[in-house]
Amino acid sequence: MNHITIKNISDFNHAFNLPEPENPLFSIGQKKLSADEIENCVASNEEASYTNQFYLISLKNIVSGEILYGRTKYDCGTGTLLFSAPNQTYVIKDIVISSESWFIAFHEDFIRGLDIQKRIKSYNFFNYNVNEALHLSPKEEQTIKSIFRNIEVEYQNNQDEFSKEIILTHLDALLKYADRFYKRQFLNRKEINKALFTRFTEILDEYFESNQLEENGIPTVEWLASKLGVSHRYMRDTIKTETGKTAVDQINLYLVEEAKNLLLAPNASISETAYKLGFEYPQYFSRLFKKKTGVSPKEYIESATMN
Repeated sequence: MNHITIKNISDFNHAFNLPEPENPLFSIGQKKLSADEIENCVASNEEASYTNQFYLISLKNIVSGEILYGRTKYDCGTGTLLFSAPNQTYVIKDIVISSESWFIAFHEDFIRGLDIQKRIKSYNFFNYNVNEALHLSPKEEQTIKSIFRNIEVEYQNNQDEFSKEIILTHLDALLKYADRFYKRQFLNRKEINKALFTRFTEILDEYFESNQLEENGIPTVEWLASKLGVSHRYMRDTIKTETGKTAVDQINLYLVEEAKNLLLAPNASISETAYKLGFEYPQYFSRLFKKKTGVSPKEYIESATMN
């Protein structure tokens, strides 16, 4: 498989037959495929991986084919907004998109030292696996397209002392809308969220029942996400939306509930319970137990015995 590293925005535009960028650190454009180009896409059977050394936002309708980040595959749909941060690698195979697509590419130096740089770091969707792309409703798609057009007008026609600030204002608005639409996507996917959380709990059950807690320690959020086949950021957001608690909180609550069962077994000891639950030191377990229940493990045992 061919691997292509695209180091700068000029190379990106050249690779995709787009005009030379007006600014070496920022580019926006609309790509319209002819009928012949679409036919050539359908006829091709090439697989290639790409790594961009800059931020990329693209809006496209993917008709068929595959886009992959690592082991995850993007579920094709219409009106899709894709985000990637510098140095992320993605694979495309037999990809066919509709005749019109938009893109914004910008180097981190374009936003360095500005407030928007900090905000971009806080947006989880720049680090999502591609199968967690943002699927837009028709109305949302029109909103995003209008912002693309506003940026394009400023980019092409008014390169002066005000241009960058105006462009960044529009870009900031686009990202805020994306954040809003992502939250809508999470809320509208309640059944999917519920299924993911159910599977999250099942994986913890399997891990506990096979004695892996005692052997390998408490599982990390990253490990659980890999078992679910999603990115850890996506899993965190989904669990937070579904339960109101973080993934770490849910792991800790699971451990505390299992601890209650273990502590009430005949001849149970606090130390043995801590080790069975993956704690290296019993005092760490006791601290967590008291934080979540309001009583120490010893007090819990005594209270249960009295009742």
